[in-house]
Amino acid sequence: MTFGKASLLGLGFVGAVALGVWMAPYVTDRTDGAIASADTAVVSSSEPTRAPARARRAPAVESATLSRIDAVPPSSPDLQARLKPVLAPGTRVEAAAEGFDSSEQFAIVAHLARNTGVPFVLLKHRVLDQGVSPAEAVRMSKPNVDTTLELNRARAAAHADIWG
Repeated sequence: MTFGKASLLGLGFVGAVALGVWMAPYVTDRTDGAIASADTAVVSSSEPTRAPARARRAPAVESATLSRIDAVPPSSPDLQARLKPVLAPGTRVEAAAEGFDSSEQFAIVAHLARNTGVPFVLLKHRVLDQGVSPAEAVRMSKPNVDTTLELNRARAAAHADIWG
């Protein structure tokens, strides 16, 4: 490869990255606006009109998500099939799902265990038997981990698995 071709390739790469950084806020704003306009009809008209779109759409999106999550039991074969790769190899998914009241709780604990390196069995014991929150269960084992970040990552992955 000649120097000219290499420099053009490098310049093209730098230009692509710069374009992505420049366009990111516009793409993000467009997505938020589309979601807000689609969910505005679900929100009751008694809410103030000057509230930001995020504040208006949160209850509608959250209630729709919670109703979908509640509809999927932890013993659902589809959910268990999606969570099998998340759990350690050789884990019986049926046994892992036992004791959880909701599919969301089961999926969050499974993803937290994978993301943080804390054994699933230990997290399950602390959450179900000791009544500790999932974030506190991780904090007890690994105090240096940013539990808020990991819990949000696990919750997002869990919702993606449930919505499947």
